[in-house]
Amino acid sequence: MGKVRKSKNRVPAISTASLPDIVFMLLFFFMTVTTIKDSPLLVENELPLADQIKKLEKKDRVIEIYVGKPAQEYTKVLGSEPKIQLDQKLAYVEDVAPYVLAELAKKPDAIRNLVTVSLKVDKNVGVGIVQDIKEELRKVNLLKVNYTTYDGNALAQMK
Repeated sequence: MGKVRKSKNRVPAISTASLPDIVFMLLFFFMTVTTIKDSPLLVENELPLADQIKKLEKKDRVIEIYVGKPAQEYTKVLGSEPKIQLDQKLAYVEDVAPYVLAELAKKPDAIRNLVTVSLKVDKNVGVGIVQDIKEELRKVNLLKVNYTTYDGNALAQMK
């Protein structure tokens, strides 16, 4: 009969039973914390400051339109005149109404009357192109327009 000896130098094995739980917990954490940027900006978009702002609560009721000079890599091709970005492409003023109607058609019927068009206009863009966009929105009866800004004192910035 053999003797069973206990070795004093032997280290007990580490249990890996909880390892999958830890991996999935980390995976879920990063999935919930990470945000995905919808579309790359093709135009410069430094927003102006305003002191009387209100936050839009529900993002599913917002259609975004970016206006600004083309980004640095597109300036040689497109020039430095302000451009309109609709989703992931640059567009003309005439393309605003069909784009907004297409985006509106994707929304559920219950919230179509509550949709707001958010204009994210660079602070160095003139008012002419903004007025043209508003005219296009008026043609399709989308009258709820929001101007996105940063919180701050606009007068202090001018000095």
